[in-house]
Amino acid sequence: MELLIDGRRAYAYTGGKAHDPALPSVVFLHGALNDHSVWTLLARWCAHHGLGVLAVDLPGHGRSAGPPLDSVEALGDWAVALARAAGATRVSWLGHSMGSLIALEAAARAPELASRLVMMGTAYPMKVSESLLATARDDPAKAIDLVNAYSHSTLAAKPSYPGPGAWLHGGSRALMRRMQDGQPTRNLFHHDFGVCNAYRRGLEAARSVSCPASFVLGERDQMTAPAQAVELAQALRASVLMVPAGHDLMGEAPDAVLAALRQTFRPPVPAA
Repeated sequence: MELLIDGRRAYAYTGGKAHDPALPSVVFLHGALNDHSVWTLLARWCAHHGLGVLAVDLPGHGRSAGPPLDSVEALGDWAVALARAAGATRVSWLGHSMGSLIALEAAARAPELASRLVMMGTAYPMKVSESLLATARDDPAKAIDLVNAYSHSTLAAKPSYPGPGAWLHGGSRALMRRMQDGQPTRNLFHHDFGVCNAYRRGLEAARSVSCPASFVLGERDQMTAPAQAVELAQALRASVLMVPAGHDLMGEAPDAVLAALRQTFRPPVPAA
């Protein structure tokens, strides 16, 4: 699905079904140097279970036109504009890593749209070490290899996603290289990591969020350790679900993440 946001092309994958704005919508927001493809399993499940799906490519990533936006706040505004352009009136904001901060901002900036906030592989503040930022600036290919090593807690998750024989590390590395090569005049890796590192509005944004919030975290996450999410989870009064994975939890533990999402979306049981 293609939309125009501020006169620029924006792409959203709809999970194999045309987006129906009459349905409750789920907007999926990917992390640094990723695109909509990281959400395939979750997006398809939602689209085939009564939800409208918008799994976006952020500006300057994948099929969405650039330039990349320079702050989480600007990306939050862009996400709200996209949801409104698609006709969505009630939105579950769901983001991973950098995308989780964008989801938080979107839920805070348009509380009348937000029905739920789900933050996966998140932390606040989402600090990036000076050495990794320098490597991303000077040698992005090396930084991609480093981040892939840090993002996975195993060499070969079983069963693998999207199917037997898939190479978790290689697939993730190939996606990040493709995103990097898609911006030949700009170092997208250094840009995205800088956006995460610079964000300082998390607790302020949390005070403006009125919808239920959930965190889905990897038990073995070395990029955004679960301990780094505690303060923000408390500020949002969020439920916290843990899965046996590293930072790339959707790729490493797809069934566990889907089960967590289904639990998050399950209607509350009325009190007796």
